[in-house]
Amino acid sequence: MANTKQAKKRAAQNDKQKARNRAVKSETRRVVKATRAAAPEKAKEMLPKAAASLDVAARKGTIHKNKAARLKSRLAKGAAKKVAKAD
Repeated sequence: MANTKQAKKRAAQNDKQKARNRAVKSETRRVVKATRAAAPEKAKEMLPKAAASLDVAARKGTIHKNKAARLKSRLAKGAAKKVAKAD
């Protein structure tokens, strides 16, 4: 348990940060999952929103920037594969 004023403040900040990180991470996960599961045409439309969500998570430090880049790349690759397969 936090005893000093500084430790109490830090604990409160940590709780606030944890809640924000959890919200950003779950939103990103939801968008990425939906993009992967979408039909070819819909996936192509959802790609920019998923990329933006990943960028936000990386900018806020919730996920690493390289992880965001890797996921965006894989999403784009998967969407292109779906569209090619559908044609």
